[in-house]
This record gives sequence, C-alpha cells and structure tokens, in this order.
Amino acid sequence: MDAQWLVGNPTRANVWAALWVGSVGLLVLGLQPILLGALLNEGRVNFDQLALAATVEILAIGIGSVLSAFALGSGAIRTKALVFLVLAAVCDHATAATTGPTSVIVTRGLAGLAEGALVAFAVELIARSRHPGRIGGYFVSFQTLGQALMAAMMALWTVGRWGAAGGFETMAVVALASLVVVFFLPRAYGVLPKPADETASGLLRLAPVTALLAIFCFYQFLGALWAFLEPLGGDAGISADIVGLMVSFSLAAQILGATLSTVIEARLPFRPVVLIAGLLAIGIALIIPLHPPALVFWGLAMTIGFIWLFVVPFQIRLAVDADASRGAALLVPAAQLFGAALGPAGASAFVETGSAAGVAYYAAASAAASVVFVIFNALVRRRPR
Repeated sequence: MDAQWLVGNPTRANVWAALWVGSVGLLVLGLQPILLGALLNEGRVNFDQLALAATVEILAIGIGSVLSAFALGSGAIRTKALVFLVLAAVCDHATAATTGPTSVIVTRGLAGLAEGALVAFAVELIARSRHPGRIGGYFVSFQTLGQALMAAMMALWTVGRWGAAGGFETMAVVALASLVVVFFLPRAYGVLPKPADETASGLLRLAPVTALLAIFCFYQFLGALWAFLEPLGGDAGISADIVGLMVSFSLAAQILGATLSTVIEARLPFRPVVLIAGLLAIGIALIIPLHPPALVFWGLAMTIGFIWLFVVPFQIRLAVDADASRGAALLVPAAQLFGAALGPAGASAFVETGSAAGVAYYAAASAAASVVFVIFNALVRRRPR
C-alpha cells in the first residue's frame, strides 16, 4: 500500500483516468445553459420545461453518484465505466433525436443517472487518498477547464451550425471517445479500511450530518443566485447582455479558484476557510438587493465564481474529518448537486412582480444556515466522546 493512499496503489495514469471519467459525468453542468437554451430557441421546450429538465438532470447526477458509490461496490471498475459511458452516450443521442418535451426531460433524467455513476469513479478515488483535498482540487480544476473549453466550442461552432441536436451529439461523441480512457482505470479500488476508532465513523451521527448540511446549504446559496443572476442584474439596471458577459467571465474566476485551492489547500485549515466562504456568501447576497453599480455587481459575480470551486477541496476535508470511514466524502457531490438544484426552486417562491430581491435574501439565509452548520460541526467534533 502506498503512503499516499488508504488502500491500493493507483498509478498516475489511473488517477488521471478516473478524474477524466468523473469530469465527463459533470461536463453537462457547464453546458446546460447552451444546450437547453438551444432547445428553448428551437421551440422543443418552453421555459418551465427547460427548468424541469435542468433540475431533473442535476438531481439525477447526485442520485447516480450515491447509488454507484454505495450500491455497486468498488470492483470491476473498467466494466462499469464502459457501461455507463455507453449509456450516457445513448441518452445524449436520444435527446438529440427526440422531439417532445416529455422525452427530453426523461432522457436527461436517465442521462443524469449515468453521468452520476461516472462521477462516482472520481469521488471513490478521492475518498481513498490520504490527501483528499489535493486530489479533489485536481478534479474540480480538470472538470471546470473541460467545461469551459466545451462551452466555447459549442457556443462558437457546434450549436450555431447544428443546433441543440449537434450539441447533444457532441456530448455523445465525447462519452464514446472516453472509452479509450477506461483501459487506464484501475481494475478495482479495494475496500476502504475500517477506522481504528469505530465511534468516529458512520453517517448517522451529528458530525457527518452537519458537514453535509453545511455543504448543501452553501450550494443552495450558489444555485439560487446563479439561476436568478439576470433578473437580479436587471433590478440594478444592468442589461441581460452584460450579465451574460459576467457569467462567461465567472468561468475564468471558477478556474482560478479551483487552481488556487489545489495549490494552497494543504496549507490552510479547512473549517475556517469553509466558514469564511459562508460569511462572504452572506455579504454578497445582502449587497445585491441594494442595487449596486455595475462595477460592484461585476465584482460580486466574479467572487461568486471564485468561491464556487475554491471551497470544494476544503468541503471534502470537512466531510472526511466528520466521518473516518470516508462515507460522508462519497456524498459530497450529491450534497452539492442537490443544493444547486433545489436552490433555484426554493428561491422562486420569493420572486415578486417587478423584483427579484427576495431571491437574494433567500440565498443569504441559505448561506447563514451553512455557517451555522459549520459552527455546529466544530462544536460536535470537539465534544468529548
């Protein structure tokens, strides 16, 4: 057993292959605005159906990652990766070929389950590392760079020429091309060793529950603000085109945040970083309803993009610290995805005619809840057993 791993000894090729496969599973998150927007423009879905398709797929990715990690075991990695890559490609092709909105929603839900299973291959590798924050940083950097490159290609070329069908067929081609990477995956991960202190492991305890709830609430904040950034900008007198440009630039901020956190995460204590990110999120959410000038709004949008991925390696360490069995770490993507998917749904209840300020206050409350859970988690971890 290598000193870098709790179990097994994956090679560098094994590591990058697993991160690649996991990134293919999350590729759609950076492409949904382009792909689903193209479906909307072509009249294949209306706005409500678009929102439902996006939410269903994100939730399905979270469910798929949990089912794959906990129900399918840690063996036969290559066979399972091959199957799920093919299933993802089939669902992408089916979405391109279908015409009705119901079929779009169903195919995106099925695609999400396969994509979530692909994510689990990367997450299981991260859970077996003695430095999960570092490997997690590599993962978020890798996936975000892939999303940015694919988004640029689709926006500038693929979707413009062949519409939504061309975009989804491109996704299918990427999944099938990734079959080559399957042969570089480890054959099995091996069973995680049981922790020496059994009282520090298990999901049904306050420590892992509060850690996962802190992550979930933080991503509710992100999901709520991100989904309603355009109307929030409109309240401040900023045009939709400018807000769209802010979103594009925020991808660069996400890459910067992911890269920086990968470099410095081992030097910083994880819980204060997660706590400070939550406090910063509260500040952002409370400033937005004040209708700040465009320059300030730009800064807020860039900060959201930066902390979005900067905090991920520290959240992984928070989950690992909370559960020595690493079970909570396997649930981090699900907590993030559920929060990002349900945030807009919850915030929509606070939208009023002519104003989206209620969304910002909902986001602030979500961020505040995240801070409370981080503090509660710290108190639980320090309590004598």
